[in-house]
Amino acid sequence: MATPEYTPFVFLLLLFQSSVWGFPVCQTPQESPTCGYKSCHATKPGMLNVHLVPHTHDDVGWLKTVDQYFYGDRNDIQHAGVQYILDSVVDQLLKNPDRRFIYVETAFFYRWWKQQTDDMQNTVKQLVNEGRLEFVNGGWCMSDEATTHYSAVIDQMTMGLRFLNDTFGHCGRPRVAWHIDPFGHAREHASMFAQMGYDGFFFGRLDYQDRNRRMVAREQEMLWRASESLTPPMADLFTGILPNGYNPPEGFCWDQSCDDPPIRDDPDLEDYNVDDVVTRFLHIAHGQALVYKTNHIIMTMGSDFQYENANLWYKNLDKLIRYVNQMQSNGSEVNVLYSTPSCYLQELHRANLTWPLKGDDFFPYADSAHDFWTGYFTSRPALKRYERISNSYLQTCKQLEVLGGPISRKGPFGAGDSETLKKAMAVAQHHDAVSGTEKQHVANDYARKLANGWAHCQVLVSNTLSSLSGSSAPRVYCEHLNISVCPLTETMNVYNPLARPVSWPVRLPVNGTAYRISDVVPVSQATAAVRRGRGYAVNELLFQVQAPPLGYSTYSVSLLQNGPPSPQSSPLPRAPKAFLRVTFDPETGLLSSLSNLETQQTVKLSQNFYWYNASDGNNSESIQMSGAYIFRPNTSTPFIISKTAKIETLQNSVVQEVRQWFSPWVSQVVRLYTDSRALELEWTVGPVPIGDDLGKEVISRLDSSINSSGVFYTDSNGREMLQRRKDYRPTWNLRQSEPIAGNYYPINSRAYIKDDKDQLTVVTDRSQGGGSIQDGSLEIMLHRRLLYDDVRGVGEPLNEMSDIYPEGLVVRGRHLLSLSPPATAADTHRPLAQEVVLQPSSMDFEKEFSGLQAVLPPAVHLLTVSQWDQDTVLLRLEHQYQASESKEHSQPVTVNLQKLFSTLDVLGVSEMNLSANQWKDEMTRLDWKAESGTHHTGVTNQLSAYSAL
Repeated sequence: MATPEYTPFVFLLLLFQSSVWGFPVCQTPQESPTCGYKSCHATKPGMLNVHLVPHTHDDVGWLKTVDQYFYGDRNDIQHAGVQYILDSVVDQLLKNPDRRFIYVETAFFYRWWKQQTDDMQNTVKQLVNEGRLEFVNGGWCMSDEATTHYSAVIDQMTMGLRFLNDTFGHCGRPRVAWHIDPFGHAREHASMFAQMGYDGFFFGRLDYQDRNRRMVAREQEMLWRASESLTPPMADLFTGILPNGYNPPEGFCWDQSCDDPPIRDDPDLEDYNVDDVVTRFLHIAHGQALVYKTNHIIMTMGSDFQYENANLWYKNLDKLIRYVNQMQSNGSEVNVLYSTPSCYLQELHRANLTWPLKGDDFFPYADSAHDFWTGYFTSRPALKRYERISNSYLQTCKQLEVLGGPISRKGPFGAGDSETLKKAMAVAQHHDAVSGTEKQHVANDYARKLANGWAHCQVLVSNTLSSLSGSSAPRVYCEHLNISVCPLTETMNVYNPLARPVSWPVRLPVNGTAYRISDVVPVSQATAAVRRGRGYAVNELLFQVQAPPLGYSTYSVSLLQNGPPSPQSSPLPRAPKAFLRVTFDPETGLLSSLSNLETQQTVKLSQNFYWYNASDGNNSESIQMSGAYIFRPNTSTPFIISKTAKIETLQNSVVQEVRQWFSPWVSQVVRLYTDSRALELEWTVGPVPIGDDLGKEVISRLDSSINSSGVFYTDSNGREMLQRRKDYRPTWNLRQSEPIAGNYYPINSRAYIKDDKDQLTVVTDRSQGGGSIQDGSLEIMLHRRLLYDDVRGVGEPLNEMSDIYPEGLVVRGRHLLSLSPPATAADTHRPLAQEVVLQPSSMDFEKEFSGLQAVLPPAVHLLTVSQWDQDTVLLRLEHQYQASESKEHSQPVTVNLQKLFSTLDVLGVSEMNLSANQWKDEMTRLDWKAESGTHHTGVTNQLSAYSAL
C-alpha cells in the first residue's frame, strides 16, 4: 500500500483467517431518521437567534470516584448522581418533542444503558433517531489536553464512539467535539478531532487576555489549522469559544443546585416576574451578540452534574422560550429555541462567512493575572507515570491478544481480557485524572482500576505466551524494576511492542555477584531506601537485550560464582562504542559538558535541582495560592538544593554511572549505556520536606551554552512539536504578570532548545511542565508538595502520602538527553520517545518470536494492533515525522500489508477514519472559508481508502 501524500495516520480494518465480512461498525440507520443536522429547529432570518443547549457536565471522577458519581454515593462530598440525571432527562424529553439534550461522557452512559429494559432502550433509540437526545464528543471521557498522550486519547475516543456506533448507528455519531472544562487546549487534539470526522469543536476555557482581545475583535470563533504538516483542510477544525465557560447566563440557572428564582408567570401573584426575566434575558442576549460574528449565539443551559431533576430546568426553559418569543409581536428581534451544538454549528456554516485562522495552541491558560493553570502539568507525578506505563502495557496486551488468537482470552491460565485495562485507561484520560487535579481518594481509585486492568491483561498475556512457546509454566511479571524489585527466574524475556528491533538495558535485582551474559552492580543507596522493605537484593544484574519487532527474546540468567563484585572504577571516560561523552566538574560533582562524538559537537552543560517556594496567598499582589491546578511561586528565583553533589562512579562493559547525592531527599544517577545516543538522568525526589511550613515545587534545570534566544520547543500530546517563546503569545500582546508560571508549558514526551549548530533534546518518561526561563536553559518540574488548596474546586492541598511513604511521596523518573545538529535531531529523539512510551515488558518465558515478517520503515510507527471482532483486526499505521522535520524520514512511505504479519493471513482491507466510526470513503465534513479568502472544500478523501480480497 502506498501513501500518495504525507499523511499522519492510516487506519484500517484487516480481514483475516475467514472469508466472511462482518464489521460491527457504521450501522445502517433506521428508516428516515431525522437526527443530526436534519433535526434542528427552524431559525428566523433577520433576527438574533439564541440557541439554548441543555447539557450536563459529568466528570468521570474528580471529588468522588467514578462509581460514586454514577450511583450518587457520598453526597456529603458533592451532591451528584449520574444515573438519576439520565433517568430524569429521558422522562422530560418525552413530554415535549421540542426539547433537546446533549450527552457527552460515554463511560457513564454505557453503565446506565446496560441497566435499562428493552422498552427503555427502544425509547432512547427513538429519541436519538429524532435528534432530541444527541451525543457530542462521544469519547469514553472528556480527556485532558495537556497531560495525555495522543495514542491513549485515540484509544479512549475509539472506545466511546464504537459503543455509540454499535448501539445507535448513524444517529449515534457525534458531529461536534466538546471540551468545555479542560484547562487549556492542545493543537494535536484539534488535529485528531478533524481526522476523526468532526465538523466543529467548542470549548469553555482560554486565557483571560486572549478572551478579552477576541471579544473586542469578534474572533471567538475561528478556523483552527491544527497541523503544519498536513495539507489543508485535513487538520482544519472550526472552533468556537463558549460565552460563559459552560454555565448558563447569570440569573438563569434552574437546577436544584441553583439559587436563581424560577419564572413565576401567574399574573395574579404579587411576585409575578415574567417581564423582569424577559428584560434581563434580552439584555444578556444583545450583549453577547456584540462579541460574536453572526446573528446566532449559543447559551449553555446546565453545568456540573445538573438535570438530576430535569423538570426544574425544562419547565422554566419552556416558559423562557415562550415569553421571549412572544415579544416578537411587539417588535423584538430575538428568537429563542432549543438547540444543540451541531445545530448552532450548522447555522454558522450557513452564514458563509470568512473566519480567522489559528495556528498555535491555547497554552498556558490563566483565568486572571496571577492564576496560571500550569501546576497540573506535573501534579501527581507518580500517577502520571503509572498511566504512561499502563498505556504501554495495554498496547502489549492488545497485540498479544491478536497474535495469540482465541486462546489468549480463554487458555490454560484462565479467562483474560484487554477490556478491563482499556476501560481503566480510558477513564484515566479524563481531565481530572491523569491531570492530577482530583482528590486523593479518587487518585487512589484510578490507580486501583489500572492495577485491576493489569491483572486481567496478565492472564491474557500468559495464555498467549503459553500458546506461542508451548510451555504452560507459571509466568512472572516484573512490575517494580524501577526500584530493583522482581522475583528472579532462570530465564528472562523482553517483549518489544514496537515494529522495529530495539536494544534495551535490563536491570534485575540479585544477591549473587557473577552471572553469565551480564555484569553486576551494587544497588544504590537511594534505591535501597526507596524500596521500603519491598525487596532486599543487594546487587543488580545488568545486560543489554535485543528484541525483535512485535516479539520477544529470551536470555538465561545463570549464577557462575559467589565472589567479589565485578570491577567498578573511576571517572566517566569514553566507552569503546560510545556516541556521547560526558564530563563532570571535579569540585562540584555536577555535569559540566556533553559531547556528540559522531558529529564532533560539544556544549557546556550543567544540571542541578532547585525548588520554588509555593505561594501561600499571603501576598500584596494576589491572594492566589499554589495548588493542584495553579503554579504560583512566591519568587522568580528558585532555591538551589545543593551547589555540590557527593558522587560515586561505576563502570563495566554495559554502562558507566555517576551516582549523585544532593540532599537526603534528592539523588540522581547519570548513566551512559554502551551504544546509546542518549544520556540517562534517573532522578529520585522525596519526601519533599515541609518542616518550614512552605510548599515546594521541585525542578531539574539544565543550563547550556546553546544560544536559544528565548525560544524552546515542546511536543503536543507526543506528536508534532511547537515553538514557545518567553513572555510571548502568537495571537495577542501578552502582559506578563507571572514570569515563571506564565512561561511554563506542557511537556508530554520531549522538549528541546537549539541554535544554528546544536540541539539539546530532553525526552521525559511522563507528562511534566517546564520552561526556558533563561537563554540556553531548560527546566522541568518533577514533583510538587503543597500545603494549601488553590480554590479551584478540589478542596484539598496536593500533599501526597501513603502507607509506604507516610512522611511524603517519593517519586523516581528518567530524563534522556541527546545532542545533535538541528537538521538531524528528529532522527534521534522521535524513535527515542517512542521507545519510552512503548517500552519493552520484562517477563519470563521461552523461545524467540516476532509477530512481523519484516521491519517497518523508520518513518512508520505501528500505533495500534487490536482485536476488533472475531475475524477483523484494527490496525493503525502512523507516519511519525512532521513534514520537513527529517530530510530522510519525512517522505511518503510504502508498506506491504500482505507481508506484514507472521501469524495473520490478510484477506481484505478497508480504511476508516481515525476513530473507526466511519468508512473513510464516506467521511464528509463541512467546508469553511479561511480569513485568507481561500475556500477549502470538504474532506472526502483525507486518507486513501482500500478494500481488497
